[in-house]
Amino acid sequence: MQNPAGCQLQTANSGRPAGFTLIELLVVLSIIALLLTIAVPRYFGSVERAKEATLRQDLSVMRDAIDKYYGDHGKYPDSLEALAQRHYLRAVPADPITQSSQTWQTQPPPEGLSGAVYDVHSGAPGKGEDGTPYADW
Repeated sequence: MQNPAGCQLQTANSGRPAGFTLIELLVVLSIIALLLTIAVPRYFGSVERAKEATLRQDLSVMRDAIDKYYGDHGKYPDSLEALAQRHYLRAVPADPITQSSQTWQTQPPPEGLSGAVYDVHSGAPGKGEDGTPYADW
């Protein structure tokens, strides 16, 4: 076959069907598997670190709301829901580890002070990345 300039063109058909061989596909799949073995553990580690950071932030916000409630009313709230009802919190957040707002552990105030919620801790089992139990945060 000749083009208008008079040069001969080669055809792509060399007698074998076009496509990938089994070896080529296996090499590509093994490269993908290798990349996944590197990326997946890092992904799940970052998800756990994000949950722990969210837990620390939620505890800080709730403790600040408890302190503000005490400063305004002269007593500690009777429940975490009271903080939301009085608009110190928009809503009681879900514990990012247990994914439930019902697992928070509250600590009563020292004797002589009124109310029921002096401090709040996570009710999640297990330990954080630093080895501290979630309940001690």
